[in-house]
Amino acid sequence: METESPSIAALFGGSVSAEHRDHVTDWWVEVMGGSAAYTEHRGGYEHMLGRHQNLAITAEQRLQFVTLLSCAADDVGLPDDPEFRAALMGYAEWGTRLAVHNSQPGAEVVEHAPVPRWGWGVAPPYQPGSR
Repeated sequence: METESPSIAALFGGSVSAEHRDHVTDWWVEVMGGSAAYTEHRGGYEHMLGRHQNLAITAEQRLQFVTLLSCAADDVGLPDDPEFRAALMGYAEWGTRLAVHNSQPGAEVVEHAPVPRWGWGVAPPYQPGSR
């Protein structure tokens, strides 16, 4: 993040710490249907909301983040089947647009909510070579 998007890294004091990366990983694992470690150990939705308040995230920073997330998924070899990637990027679009809103000074926000659980949609699992 620091080299690819200094403007996003600036939101975290110029460097994204290992601790922050662990928190983000726990958030994404929970959102995508894994363990509830973020809720159980990191403060859940309310903690995440508090960390984004008053950051004034811009539309450009949001798009950079989503783009870098897609590239990172490729870099680490996450599954490339369409349904998985649609779920991943669908949540990224939804969540980052909320983050932009929630990060604006004086924004009216939902103060209490569960960590969202994102689904795979309705398409059957992709099978290469099948129709």
